[in-house]
Amino acid sequence: MAEHADAIIVGGGLAGLVAAAELADAGKRVVILEQEGENSLGGQAFWSLGGLFFVDSPEQRRLRIRDSRDLAMQDWLGSAQFDRDEDFWPRKVAEAYIDFAAGEMRPWLHQQGMRWFPVVGWAERGGGHAHGHGNSVPRFHITWGTGPGVLEPFVRRVREHVSKGAIELKFRHRASRLVKTNGRVTGVSGEVLEPSTVERGQQSGREAIGDFEFHASTVIVTSGGIGGDFDLVRKNWPADRMGPPPKSMVAGVPHHVDGRMVAITQAAGGAVINADRMWHYTEGVRYWAPIWPNHGIRILPGPSSLWFDATGNRLPAPCMPGFDTLSTLKRILSTGYDYSWFVLTQKIIKKEFALSGSEQNPDFTSKSWRAVLKSRRGAGAPPPVEAFKDKGEDFIVKGNLRELVAAMNALTGENLVDHDRLLQQIEARDREVQNSFSKDAQVTAIHGARNYLGDRLIRTAKPHRILDPENGPLIAVRLHILTRKTLGGLHTNLDSQVLDAGGEPIPGLYASGEVAGFGGGGYHGYNALEGTFLGGCIFSGRAAGRHAAA
Repeated sequence: MAEHADAIIVGGGLAGLVAAAELADAGKRVVILEQEGENSLGGQAFWSLGGLFFVDSPEQRRLRIRDSRDLAMQDWLGSAQFDRDEDFWPRKVAEAYIDFAAGEMRPWLHQQGMRWFPVVGWAERGGGHAHGHGNSVPRFHITWGTGPGVLEPFVRRVREHVSKGAIELKFRHRASRLVKTNGRVTGVSGEVLEPSTVERGQQSGREAIGDFEFHASTVIVTSGGIGGDFDLVRKNWPADRMGPPPKSMVAGVPHHVDGRMVAITQAAGGAVINADRMWHYTEGVRYWAPIWPNHGIRILPGPSSLWFDATGNRLPAPCMPGFDTLSTLKRILSTGYDYSWFVLTQKIIKKEFALSGSEQNPDFTSKSWRAVLKSRRGAGAPPPVEAFKDKGEDFIVKGNLRELVAAMNALTGENLVDHDRLLQQIEARDREVQNSFSKDAQVTAIHGARNYLGDRLIRTAKPHRILDPENGPLIAVRLHILTRKTLGGLHTNLDSQVLDAGGEPIPGLYASGEVAGFGGGGYHGYNALEGTFLGGCIFSGRAAGRHAAA
C-alpha cells in the first residue's frame, strides 16, 4: 500500500472518515492523506458542538414537537432560496438530505452508538414568514459527547480497518496535484511536511521535507472550507448582497482550513459553483486562551439579549439573537462598522448564554450527567461562560448603565454609544415586559420561546426589566464577525462525483463535505438551518464512499 490503493481520500475530517469507513467495509484498500498531525484526525468536526438536524425524531416527539418531512422541506427551500441554473444538483442533494434526516439518518447513527441530549435546540428561528428562512420547530440535536461524540463511531471503524491493513493513515502529507491519466483522475501527489508536535488546532509548520505520489482508481476530496484564510474569505465575499467584507474578523476555524484543494481540484477540471455563498456568524468573541491565530468563539444566545449596532441603535427584527444570521450580518455591515453589542443582565447570561464548541462545553463532551447538572443548574452561568465574563476582552460588567456605556466607548475608543439614547431604548423595551402583551417583536418572540418546554427549562430567561438592579449586574459584550462555513464549493451530483464545467462527472473523482458545499456544490443555498454541517459531511461522505466502492 505504499504507493497504490483502491481509493485515496484527501482530508482526515468527518466526511473523509465516513467515506473511508464505507469503502473499507466494502473490501477496498484506502489511503487517507492529512496535512496535519495524527492528533488532528477528525478535523474541524472535533471542535464542534455536535449538533445534528433530525426531522420527527423521538427526542422531538417526547417534547411534543410536531415535525414532518414536508415541514422540514418547506423550511429548507424557504431558507435556501435556490435561484440559479447551477442549483439543480444542490437542490437535488437538499431534497435527498431531508429524506435522510427524516428517515434513515438517526437509526443508522444510533446503531453505531451515537446518542443525543434529550432537549432539542431551536436554532436559526428565521425571518418572520412561514414560507421564508428559518426552522419552524426545534431540530438541533446535540450529540452526547459533542463533536468528538459525532466522530467516535467513524474513528472507531477507521481504526479497526487500519489494524487490519485495509486503511493507511498518512499524516503530514499535503496534496498539491491530482494526477490524471487519459481523462481519469488516478492519483495524488504532494509534499511530506516536517514533523509537527503542536497541539490539535495550533498552527503547524509548512516546511516540506520530501515528496510523494500515490495512485488509485478513485480519489475523494474532503479537505474542508476556506474559513481559516481571511484573504480567501474576502476574495469570495458577496459584496453585492452583503456590502463590503469586514476589515476585522475573528477565526472560528483553525489556520489549516485553508481551501487550497479547491483550486487544485479546479486545475484537474472540477467546477466550482456558489463560491459567494458563505455562513459567517455575528456573535463572535475573542478567545481569552487562543488555540489558533485570531481564535474566536461563537456565543449561542437565547432570545433575550438586546442587540445594538456599533452606534448604539437597536437592531430591528428579524435581527434578533438566534433568528436570522445573514440578515443580521448585512444590517451590521450597513452601519460601516464590523462589530455590534449585546446588552443583558446576569439573569440572562446565566440561563441563555452558551458557547459553541466541544472545548467550551466540557460537561456535554464528557458525557457526564452529573457534570451537566452541576454546570447548567449552578448559581452562575456555566463555568466556560463565567470564564469569558471574567477574562474575555469583549465582556464588560458594571453596576449601572452610565458606567457600562463609558466602558463600551473606552473599549472601542470611538465614543459612538450615547448614554441617553441607549437608556431611552432600553426603558422602552422594559415597559413592554410588564404584561403578556407587547408590540415589541423581540418581547413577543421571548413569550413564544417560553411556550416551548425546552426553552423554558434551560434556554430562555423569564422576561424581566434590564435596568432593574435586582436583575444585575449589567453586561455588555462586543461582538465580532466570526468566519466559519463555506456554503458553495466543488460541483457534485447525488453520488458526490465531481462535475466538470459541462456538468459531466470526472471519472475517478469525488468530493464530500464542506469542500463540496456539504453536497452538490451548495445544498444549503443561501442560508443554513444549523445542525446541517456535520450532517452534510456524513451524508455526502457516505454517498461518495458507497458509490466509489460499487
